[in-house]
Amino acid sequence: MAGRAAPAPAALLCALLWAAAAAAGAGPGDNPAPGAFGHVYRGAVNISAERVYAFAYRSEPGQVDAVRVYVNSSSENLRYPVLFVVRQQKGVLSWQVPLIFRGLYQRTYNYQEVSRTLCPSEPTPETRPSDQIIFVDVTSMAPFNIAYELLVTRLENFQLETNRAFNFTASPSQPQYFLYKFPQDVDSVIINVVSDAAYPCSVVSVQDIVCPVYDLDHNVEFNGVYQSMTKQAAITVQRKDFPGEQFFVVFVIKPEDYACGGSVPSSIHGNVNRTWNLQRTKNLQVTIVPSIKKSVYVQAMFFSFLSFFSFYLGSVVVAFVHYISTDMKLTVPPGSVSIAGSGMMTSSHPISASTPEGSSYGAIDESSSSGGHQLSSPERRPPAGSDTDSSVEEESDFDTMPEIESDKNIIRTKVFLYLSDLSRKDRRIVSKKYKIYFWNIITIAVFYALPVIQLVITYQTVVNVTGNQDICYYNFLCAHPLGVLSAFNNILSNVGHMMLGFLFLLIVLRRDILHRRAMEMKDIYTLDYGIPKHFGLFYAMGIALMMEGVLSACYHVCPNYSNFQFDTSFMYMIAGLCMLKLYQTRHPDINASAYSAYASFAVVISLAVLGVVFGKNDMWFWVIFSMIHVLASLALSTQIYYMGRFKIGFLSFPLTDMGIFRRAVMVLYTDCIQQCSRPMYMDRMVLLIVGNLVNWSFAIFGLLYRPRDFASYILGIFICNLLLYLAFYIIMKLRSSEKLLPIPMFCIVATAVVWAAALYFFFQTLSSWEETPAESREKNRPCILLGFFDDHDVWHFLSAAALFFSFLVLLTLDDDLDTVRRDKIPVF
Repeated sequence: MAGRAAPAPAALLCALLWAAAAAAGAGPGDNPAPGAFGHVYRGAVNISAERVYAFAYRSEPGQVDAVRVYVNSSSENLRYPVLFVVRQQKGVLSWQVPLIFRGLYQRTYNYQEVSRTLCPSEPTPETRPSDQIIFVDVTSMAPFNIAYELLVTRLENFQLETNRAFNFTASPSQPQYFLYKFPQDVDSVIINVVSDAAYPCSVVSVQDIVCPVYDLDHNVEFNGVYQSMTKQAAITVQRKDFPGEQFFVVFVIKPEDYACGGSVPSSIHGNVNRTWNLQRTKNLQVTIVPSIKKSVYVQAMFFSFLSFFSFYLGSVVVAFVHYISTDMKLTVPPGSVSIAGSGMMTSSHPISASTPEGSSYGAIDESSSSGGHQLSSPERRPPAGSDTDSSVEEESDFDTMPEIESDKNIIRTKVFLYLSDLSRKDRRIVSKKYKIYFWNIITIAVFYALPVIQLVITYQTVVNVTGNQDICYYNFLCAHPLGVLSAFNNILSNVGHMMLGFLFLLIVLRRDILHRRAMEMKDIYTLDYGIPKHFGLFYAMGIALMMEGVLSACYHVCPNYSNFQFDTSFMYMIAGLCMLKLYQTRHPDINASAYSAYASFAVVISLAVLGVVFGKNDMWFWVIFSMIHVLASLALSTQIYYMGRFKIGFLSFPLTDMGIFRRAVMVLYTDCIQQCSRPMYMDRMVLLIVGNLVNWSFAIFGLLYRPRDFASYILGIFICNLLLYLAFYIIMKLRSSEKLLPIPMFCIVATAVVWAAALYFFFQTLSSWEETPAESREKNRPCILLGFFDDHDVWHFLSAAALFFSFLVLLTLDDDLDTVRRDKIPVF
């Protein structure tokens, strides 16, 4: 990068330089001879001898000229550094040699070789060339001579070009920056910087055309937008943010690597000084490419909404076919049975059970379930659709009657249970109980979401104001801004959760209306056939799916370690509600209340918060959590095994009654010693053994490896338990000679296929807040769909569809039982 000879007459330039040097106060001993670009000047300075160099060049019209100054001094004396002051037409730049950088714990790093790019001259509107002069003053307060070298050159490749890669080298004492101007037809560009070596750690900054340029480690964060970098960095820049339609791209090498995940060199201890010079150089390549146009934003929005609107069309088609086949039958033939949600089925004789006598489940003779028959007979139930005062309903609840409480203990401890044994409570009371799930989750959603929205808006504001792009862990190679949002594509891709959640609510509402219509027809057989229809949990699941979309979008406003729990909180609730719904299907009278269920979710979320704070390295937290996990698994297993009828003793008797200990011993002896060869409830025992092994394995894994992503760890526990229970339910359903109708079979296959595809994209890690921001950016990858969505956006699309199909599985799984008497439906 040699200097170019000025086209002006030599005598004129010499006169300008001598006049400028004289005006600057340079005497004859200061050697004020004109400086030449590309020439190395060597000299020495002390307290009584300083040097002034003057460099002149001619700038062509419309051209931006940049000058780079290289200095070197062999002195390592920090008390008497050599001072360099560069004076330009509109600014002054100064530094010392050795140049000192401070690192962590006040460590110092000294550099004897320094080179800086001077603030470039602005292009003039004049049609004639303009003359520019630069003065370089070299001074020192040392009482002895200190040698130095000086080299001034003009940069030939100072302006970066679109779609053209440019390679260069930088170090802590030799930062680089370049100019970029927006082409006429480009509104947004992506600055892509790559390096073959991860270290030394570097910083990429985008700054407005303002002098001085902040290009040192201690001031690079003062202006513009910046990122730390190891092997890759990407910054999206919009024309609207720079009124001059141009900006500087600044590259700074940090003196230490801890900010990028590296370690401090072991040879540096305390405040020891060391000369580094060019030991921390880094080869970089920068390429500026145009970003997407506004039309791509429109296409992406249409794609997102139309893709999920197709689910609405499919649902309308299915509902229309169902209406044509069943709902148009306005009259019920004699002997028919009204089935809520499944239309009418005509029969000339009482409907027989689909579970044959002597089936593999172990069905017993009808007479053995006489208690269930009597309790579920029409004479024992209030007329369907009758209106009674709520206080009367409360008094008719079986739980308030002591004699029925004892009857519970007899019925629920039978070896073979049927649905009629566990659906003895008044339908209206149970339905009201499950509706509380719906209203409570709405309240929870509002109180949870509003502070979250406020917080992420604050995060985004901080990013926009400070320019620190290390706060949020985006996929910067596919982060498309819109308005104040830095990654609009990650937010838009969550629209599927909200649209499909609302669609699921509509589907559940339709079933609920059909069920109410059947009840209004006062068909008494509706009460004694099929799974009891309670829709409160389904409504809650639909709201939870919508809220998962809202909170996932909030998380992706600024994804980081602190707010990842926003993305997982309602996933815990979805998994928990699905397990509750599965259990409630054949245990409608003994399912958990909404208050206790949501209180349990609150405990889980509290543990997740504690895990985020203490779960990194604190062993005591993992010991306590593992103990809670194991004990909770055992307690829940006991409740499930004994159908909620197991009591410790001190809950029912005074503590002074020593009989409680004899009772506990007898329970253990009867259930664990006498029947070890074959438990009383074999199917339940198999499920609970496998479930406990899975949960204990999770507890041991957490105790040994202490995963940093504690929120995902808990979510994995929930999902594995849900999948285990669902598999057990389907296996037991098929084992009991029950059928899978076409719609639930389709939903099961669709769920499996879509979940498999979704998980593939989920594990395509594009960023990771478990690492430093610079290390996370190494995983960034370009968009894969429409040039707008990345792998994680596709995960959002597919996971929304997978959750929707999963909900439909739970909604339609037992439609085949709508024509089966409840005293023929086994409980498992």
